[in-house]
Amino acid sequence: MKVAQVTAFPADPAQPHGGVEAVSVNLVRALAKRPGLQVHVVTTDPACRTQETSLWDGATIHRLPARSGKLLLYAVGAGRRQVSACLASLKPDVVHAHDTYGLMVKGLALPRVFTVHGFIHEDTRFEGGASAWLRAWLWRQIETAGWAEQPHIVAISPYVRERLRGTATGVVHDIENPISEECFAVRRKPSGDVVFTAAVISERKNTLGLLKAVERLVRAGVKIHLRVAGRAVDEAYGRAVEDFVRRRNLAANVTLLGPISAAQVRAELASAAVFALLSFEEGAPMGIAEAMAAGVPVVTSNRCGMPYMVRHGETGFLVEPEDTEDTARSLQRILDDHELAARMSDRARELARDRFHPDRVAERTHAVYERAVAEFHRTAR
Repeated sequence: MKVAQVTAFPADPAQPHGGVEAVSVNLVRALAKRPGLQVHVVTTDPACRTQETSLWDGATIHRLPARSGKLLLYAVGAGRRQVSACLASLKPDVVHAHDTYGLMVKGLALPRVFTVHGFIHEDTRFEGGASAWLRAWLWRQIETAGWAEQPHIVAISPYVRERLRGTATGVVHDIENPISEECFAVRRKPSGDVVFTAAVISERKNTLGLLKAVERLVRAGVKIHLRVAGRAVDEAYGRAVEDFVRRRNLAANVTLLGPISAAQVRAELASAAVFALLSFEEGAPMGIAEAMAAGVPVVTSNRCGMPYMVRHGETGFLVEPEDTEDTARSLQRILDDHELAARMSDRARELARDRFHPDRVAERTHAVYERAVAEFHRTAR
């Protein structure tokens, strides 16, 4: 079976940027190992001037030259034409599109699978600005129309499935995101006071909310050090984070690491006592899955996709992201109670292996491909 993964794929697979690229790398690598699958990746790349083809870890990567302009217009216009032409030459048995690439394969007369990684209209709403509400409304119309047309959809969490209810008309399959196999091999030597977070610095990720909880613990005399990995996607919000650390005299308790590599993330997880993420909106954050695989207890929001990943009191704690006291209390419980932390660590690893290991995810995804191909040809007769 020839599979075309139509998705964002990094120029350097060892350095993915963002969750979709990381998922794509992990899934492609695992699928390429499965007998009977020939895996091709179709991606757009602004660094390319002409189409480039290369081999990587058992898969063939096709890079199409991306054109500048607005993402939405590109996805439904020039990008769609480029991807359609590439797929016409490849003649895959099944197409698996991810994120905005789903717009580029919409309506193609091929067996198709589409993974919903998040909701662009929600991300747009958090960007703010005078026209944010209009752009968010437009994205919502485009996204929901795309969901309605897809014959097979992969929902990465029950939260995503709920959001698709009443809109998606195809078959919805529940398959969580794969993470790197290396996360399961992390050897932990946790430092008793280190809290780690890995996410872009933004209002949606609620970085300031986490800083406020850390400040409360510092003022209470709790030994704690927060290490923040990620770039600021909004300059004003990034400055607000830096100003908060400076004005509240938290430089000794907070380290802003900036963007770091996947290997560096695993090193941080090895020494972290807690992983924290207080986002207002998420589908299924890769950071939480990676932390669980490494055996790091998690403190995260009780909203959206997070409650489906973390079992409250069992692998971590769920908190109201705007409740500074609740967050601080939950962080302190794990930092202070080493026996509780050890139980959470063991349980998190156990659950993560079944849910997020790339080989398990590839097996479930392969089964969806077989169903999509069989149903396509049955209805075409």
